[in-house]
Amino acid sequence: MKFLDLTKVYIRSGSGGNGCIAFRREKYIEYGGPNGGDGGRGGDVWAEAVDGLNTLIDFRYQQHFFAKNGASGQGSNKTGKDGDDIILRVPVGTEVLDEDEETVIADLTEVGQRVLLAKGGNGGFGNAHFKTPTNQAPRHANPGQSGVERTLWLRLKLIADAGLLGLPNAGKSTFLSVTSNARPKIADYPFTTLHPNLGVVGVDNAEFVIADIPGLIEGASEGRGLGDLFLGHVERCAVLLHLVDGTVEDVAHDHDVIIGELDAYSPALAAKPRVTVLNKVDALSADERAERRAALEQASGGRVYEMSGVAREGVTEVLRALKAEISVDRLRRKREEEGDTGEDSTWQP
Repeated sequence: MKFLDLTKVYIRSGSGGNGCIAFRREKYIEYGGPNGGDGGRGGDVWAEAVDGLNTLIDFRYQQHFFAKNGASGQGSNKTGKDGDDIILRVPVGTEVLDEDEETVIADLTEVGQRVLLAKGGNGGFGNAHFKTPTNQAPRHANPGQSGVERTLWLRLKLIADAGLLGLPNAGKSTFLSVTSNARPKIADYPFTTLHPNLGVVGVDNAEFVIADIPGLIEGASEGRGLGDLFLGHVERCAVLLHLVDGTVEDVAHDHDVIIGELDAYSPALAAKPRVTVLNKVDALSADERAERRAALEQASGGRVYEMSGVAREGVTEVLRALKAEISVDRLRRKREEEGDTGEDSTWQP
């Protein structure tokens, strides 16, 4: 299945049906009076987050969505049939944006969550509504209200607990493949990964989701390379896993390139908790390990883990570090929902 995370859609709600002009006609009843029914309501346009989708590719082949119009009223005070609604089924994590591609109308983050995008028009009143003591036989009715026409954008941000970051060929896809059932393309050239991949990993009887995005390069925030197109997919993550290729000469420079691009894209994203890892250490001597780890610790200002995805060395320790950050984030979110800041808590993940 092809991956698509941004698409434009054109929607229109249904117009209301027209009111009816009719009069009661029965034998022996000379002046039966008006009995024109009201028009039916036009259909609404909804967006709903559903399970089992992780791409917006369906909207590439159908971009126009029009709800049904309401039926006109009929005689004998019969109200017209309401128009059928139309539902845009989108993956969990989809944002609905206005035509300017910036204003967020809705953010669908849970299965079953729905949002009304365009309300159908009301049906017009039939002539029975306009009968008065001085006008016993009104000969006019209301037309139905027009539907709403809009142009919207759908933008998908994958729901993941941890996001993988690094320069091209830093070993992100290899890490995902050895820790989960995901099978991303792996090769020894840059930009092997062309679209985000999700994998469910487990450690110590706990599971969480990791997102792998195409590698960033210097200047990504200005549109170079592919990674900047997909950084939105790690904005929802609780923690970022920053992999640095240990086989390069200047690991500190590689680290600073990624952090600089994160900060240029979004300071909030750059401020997220990070687990920094010196990767591919199986290809280094003991002295090279110590030297490059020290350089990376100085650049990151925190702890650096050593790991080799191919040799599976240090993988468990890295997963445990991610799990600890994710547990803290989940507890914080739970307390926010309950209205408890919990600043004096001594709980540990």
